[in-house]
Amino acid sequence: MNSTPTAAREGSLDAPTRHPLDWKNPNFWDQQALDAELERVFDLCHGCRRCVSLCQAFPTLFDLVDASETMEVDGVAKADYGKVVDQCYLCDLCYQSKCPYIPPHPWNIDFPHLMLRAKAVRFKREGAPAAARLLANTRTVGRLASIPVVVQAVNWGNRNHSVRGLLEQTLGVDRAAKVPDYHSDTAERRIRDDDDGQAAIAAGPTSGKVAVFVTCYGRFNHPGMVEDLVAVYRHNGIAVRLIRSNRCCGMPKLELGDLDAVDAYTRENLPELVQLVADGWNIVAPIPSCVLMFKQEIPLMYPDDADVQRVRKAIFDPFEYLMHRHAAGLLKTDFANPLGKVAWQVACHQRVQNIGPKTRQVLELIPDTEITTIERCSGHDGTYGVKKATYALARKIARPVENRVRQAEPDHFTSDCVMAGNHIAHGLGDGHHAEHPLSLLRRAYGI
Repeated sequence: MNSTPTAAREGSLDAPTRHPLDWKNPNFWDQQALDAELERVFDLCHGCRRCVSLCQAFPTLFDLVDASETMEVDGVAKADYGKVVDQCYLCDLCYQSKCPYIPPHPWNIDFPHLMLRAKAVRFKREGAPAAARLLANTRTVGRLASIPVVVQAVNWGNRNHSVRGLLEQTLGVDRAAKVPDYHSDTAERRIRDDDDGQAAIAAGPTSGKVAVFVTCYGRFNHPGMVEDLVAVYRHNGIAVRLIRSNRCCGMPKLELGDLDAVDAYTRENLPELVQLVADGWNIVAPIPSCVLMFKQEIPLMYPDDADVQRVRKAIFDPFEYLMHRHAAGLLKTDFANPLGKVAWQVACHQRVQNIGPKTRQVLELIPDTEITTIERCSGHDGTYGVKKATYALARKIARPVENRVRQAEPDHFTSDCVMAGNHIAHGLGDGHHAEHPLSLLRRAYGI
């Protein structure tokens, strides 16, 4: 996908870097070139095996190698490479936390983006099943499922064993998987915008004016999370408005390999986002995957697009933003309620933003609050954690996190990724339910 950079050398002390996704290059789409790069990287991964515990992609690869006649990658049929690709859900942890051979190392390994390339080439050649396309259309599904009256039927069906059996047969959604409720009173209907002229105090990279990229999940499935974000920010003197016309960030389409859809969504979202930035607004999103899209994935698709780069610099994780305000002495610490023991699962797409444990740092400001940090993937990742084909594997990946939560015996269990939190809570099966960190922070403030 990318040639080894000429500056890379053995023993380089240069900081790790990420090459742009070279998707406009015809060679990116060439199956023979892709197979050659897959074989090269798989061979290096086979010799290392450091990432075996992260997800199912690596055990799948190593099992294929170990079962081959040569017990090397050259003994694995190229037709089986797709079995490895199917198990990668682009969490990015192998690149960000495990692999010692990322650029500028001369081996130049970027496993997640190689998997993305393989997904994109296959999608371009074969498309995707109708069920997979539907599940990736989160905004369309949300808009239909949240229609008044329809929403009650949808939520009832999601809890009905017979209907779930039908969903399993038609859409491949495992009948045992936790699926979210839908709400007709969306975040936009619940929240009024602040006046654009409200006084704002800038601090560090923050302007004190925040436009919320609501996200599909925040809009249709968990509007209370957006309400909590707005309440906490306004309590801290930050002006807030919602971005009401945004499309999906594109992450579900990226995971499908549908780069044309990601491109279309980006082109629709970009004008309003750029105008907000020009008008002095920062951007936050309550879902880590959506922040990551605008911070990393879209900028790597458009490295020379000045507007994309302006948005990249202006978007923040919610707790990252609050810690910038705290550093300037602008975060209120008038907490009314302690939280006790909190088990916090670090969402993968938050962790790989390289911002540090900002959620923990904010929650630790609350008196009589103890945070247990769990840095392991939940195994959910959008559709991976609900599909019949991968649900059992998602449960297996989540099991170590669930064990850590049980051992912590917390008063509250939380994750910045509500999907991951619900997936883990479902696996616990002991009455625990996941609470968003923003909801816990609002509770601590007593607002």
